[in-house]
Amino acid sequence: QVQVVESGGGLVQAGGSLRLSCTASGLTLPFGNYAMAWFRQAPGKEREGVSCIRGIGGSIDYADSVKGRLTISRDNAKNTLYLQMNSLKPEDTAIYYCAARYGYCSVLPGVYNYWGQGTQVTVSS
Repeated sequence: QVQVVESGGGLVQAGGSLRLSCTASGLTLPFGNYAMAWFRQAPGKEREGVSCIRGIGGSIDYADSVKGRLTISRDNAKNTLYLQMNSLKPEDTAIYYCAARYGYCSVLPGVYNYWGQGTQVTVSS
């Protein structure tokens, strides 16, 4: 059974930093075969893609709203995905979800096969 578990969320002041982690287990193929993504969902808003990193080749995509502030990375040996969040803004407040799919990155939540339960990030002004 596949399990995806996020951690590292919390309350931080504007301008602060957080590091999110996501560990996946029980995947059918090696972790490195999966594109891994971070999505977020704020109250009353649709789930949006934040960043994605491919397993093969390691190409990375970011939403325009987070470029230069958030950095995605992965450690395939540890089956773990990270999101380093710097210069946080109140508008970054949301539940952050980790998702996995075999193959390419996509901004469409519906094409991801596996999801974590989410971790809350709250940025105070």
